Amino acid sequence: MMPNRVPSWRDNLYQQLLFRHCALCQLPLTQTEQYWCNHCITLFPNHPYCHHCGTTTLINVEDCGRCLSSPPRWQRLYRLGEYRPPLQQLVHQLKFYGKFWLAQPLAQQLARQITHPAPLLLPVPLHWRRYCQRGFNQSHQLALALGTIFKSRVDPHAFQRVRHTPSQQQLTKVQRQHNLHHAFKLRRQTLPDHVAIIDDVITTGATVHQLTQLLIQHGVKQIDIYTLCHTESSVN
Repeated sequence: MMPNRVPSWRDNLYQQLLFRHCALCQLPLTQTEQYWCNHCITLFPNHPYCHHCGTTTLINVEDCGRCLSSPPRWQRLYRLGEYRPPLQQLVHQLKFYGKFWLAQPLAQQLARQITHPAPLLLPVPLHWRRYCQRGFNQSHQLALALGTIFKSRVDPHAFQRVRHTPSQQQLTKVQRQHNLHHAFKLRRQTLPDHVAIIDDVITTGATVHQLTQLLIQHGVKQIDIYTLCHTESSVN
């Protein structure tokens, strides 16, 4: 089981010794480049998007047409890009192939998008069964890396997943919302006015919607979503 921790000096030395070629194109890295070369980073699918829900738009907007008519209850969503190559492969490796060290460089790229960091970061929890299968929580790893960058607190135990739910991948938006009904509870009672929920991929937003509802019930004023990828999904 992989530990939930920030990479140590041993991890950094391991990176310096073995990761001196771009993990995507395999060309040598310069002294200022880490994990990926600057060219490959430009290939990350980072298009203009709605800063409220995360949907790709023609230009960056605070609220898209959908948000103007039916806005999410959180205030701001920050994303690294769309769930397309090469980000799709990187997230897949992080999530399903145990490459937890990818959380650090991915978080570094995401941090560049975040203009007003929250003082408290709350990763989306895993049910204990899934945690045992995977060995770590990728959202917690991302939160730890972002917390180090922003000097923000990370509380991996604020939310608890109290009900094991089937995979969301093949479900519609309505089915996802029903699937997650009463799946979480909030254990932390003292919360600042500004917090951020950390998730690796946002599709319909059903998970972060449930968590946002819990935070609003406890009086949180500003809720942001930090995610690596937003899926332009056709699920309804």
